[in-house]
Amino acid sequence: MKQLSAFLSAVALCVMTAAAAQAQGIKMPAPSPTQTIRQDFALSSVEVTYSRPLAKGRVIMGDLVPYGKLWRMGANAATRIKFGEDVKLNGTPVPAGEYVLYGIPSPEGWELVLNKGLKNWGIDGYKKEEDVARFKTETQELPFPIQSFMILFENVRPDAMTMMISWDRTLIPVEITADIDGKVMASIDAAMKTEKKPYFSAAVYYYETNRDVKTALDYITKATEQPENAKAFWVYHWKAKIQAKSGDKAGAKATAEKSIAMAKEANNADYVALNEKLIASL
Repeated sequence: MKQLSAFLSAVALCVMTAAAAQAQGIKMPAPSPTQTIRQDFALSSVEVTYSRPLAKGRVIMGDLVPYGKLWRMGANAATRIKFGEDVKLNGTPVPAGEYVLYGIPSPEGWELVLNKGLKNWGIDGYKKEEDVARFKTETQELPFPIQSFMILFENVRPDAMTMMISWDRTLIPVEITADIDGKVMASIDAAMKTEKKPYFSAAVYYYETNRDVKTALDYITKATEQPENAKAFWVYHWKAKIQAKSGDKAGAKATAEKSIAMAKEANNADYVALNEKLIASL
């Protein structure tokens, strides 16, 4: 009875202290500060808003984050993730939109859940029928502890990147992919029918996606002939790269030397170095 009385007194004191601090306009640091991270990706972006609890010497996995139970993936309000276009997470299709991200931990791996419950506070209000996607993901053991729960994006490529979720010594990698090739090619084809043709962008895309090098060379040559690119050393550098890929080493060297002269005139040491490396690789 004495313990219960002491507990209730402590709770009452905390409530009064908080109320007094609020009344006095005291601003306190959040114990689990919120972070919003936005990554440009594919043809749009991915944005995550979550709270970052601190380990504080506690046992995290299997204790603070219990195995086999739904977890909010952070602290406070449910973690939100927003996709600007249709994507796949570990191969599972997810339509464009905003969702709540949950996790079900286990020592062998995690099951991640995307849910429509945007008004949920943590897992309060969760309804399984509002799940949009569920998928499994492996975990990795980190060689050092992460003190604050963390979500970030790594290995960002044009159509794929890895979302890295980590806390303590556990890393949960999630591969996010987007099928953008058809959209990009359709936009290139449509733009080529207009008055202002995107020769440079099209040539770079053809090169990067290993398409027909002859078409890429045709596009980049036409780009160098556009008046606005008369001194565009970066355009000539790309032409040299495409010539090299097509097997025309002599032409690539001549174009790279021209790009070097333009870059020196513009005081751009970076492109001087890039062209010199290209020439050395021929």
